[in-house]
Amino acid sequence: MALEPLRKLIAGNILRMTGSGQIRFDAPLGDPGLFGPEAVCWRVHADFVPMVVGGVSALMLQMLHPLAIAGVWDHSNFRDDVLGRLARTSQFIAGTTYAARAEAEALIARVRRIHERVAGQDASGRPYRASDPDLLTWVHVAEVSGFLAAHLRFTEPDMPVADQDRYFSEMALVARMLGARDVPVTATSVQDYLTGMVPQLRFDDRVAEVLQVISTAPVRPAVLGLFRKMVTRSGFGILPASIQALYPAAARPRFPAAPQLIGMAAPVGRWAMQGGVARRSRIRAAAAG
Repeated sequence: MALEPLRKLIAGNILRMTGSGQIRFDAPLGDPGLFGPEAVCWRVHADFVPMVVGGVSALMLQMLHPLAIAGVWDHSNFRDDVLGRLARTSQFIAGTTYAARAEAEALIARVRRIHERVAGQDASGRPYRASDPDLLTWVHVAEVSGFLAAHLRFTEPDMPVADQDRYFSEMALVARMLGARDVPVTATSVQDYLTGMVPQLRFDDRVAEVLQVISTAPVRPAVLGLFRKMVTRSGFGILPASIQALYPAAARPRFPAAPQLIGMAAPVGRWAMQGGVARRSRIRAAAAG
């Protein structure tokens, strides 16, 4: 087909962006992974463009927590490698969703070991540990709420509430394996959790700097700069109103056409990734071992 080289080019760039090309998804045969092909998370996480929007939205939410932003500030090179950080998160999500069970468990164990080494104090002197069960719950809920919000906005607006609940329940397994506790497992409980967390959140100079890095870090090819603007504005737009209100007007991304452009880009991403990790994992899971 005449468009096949273009599809492969786009798919290759996506794999380089996400890092998921480093994980093997086609073996061992017959292994369903942590969830299996009928899981709602397999459906939600298969859509690349909304997942990027959801991931950036999650980061915008996560970093409003003083302890979460302190960990990023003290223990990462986000100023030089913010895109690499996002790629590693994408790799973890893809691996724990689709890869064989042993691969998923190894990814989780690796992250737990990293968390054990991350500790310090926030800007006010309050101590934090990346392995803190409550902080892990915060990071988890920010991620999954962002992913599902983007899915509802750009892919499946009529998704049944029962499926939304299944999604949160499925993903809570990974959170608990990482060490989180009291993880909300329904759409209602996730909403209640986020509402209850608002008084603990704040926008400060650290958040402003991370947001600036996200918005201006060099990208190649240059067309990805436009895509980043689309994603950043759309990611902000799917945050709950109570969270958006924490961002001062000057810090809020401005690109009114972004959601419409994301809606146009999403089908292109699906077309490009039709042979991606979700399909390869389905073939693996369905095969006789």
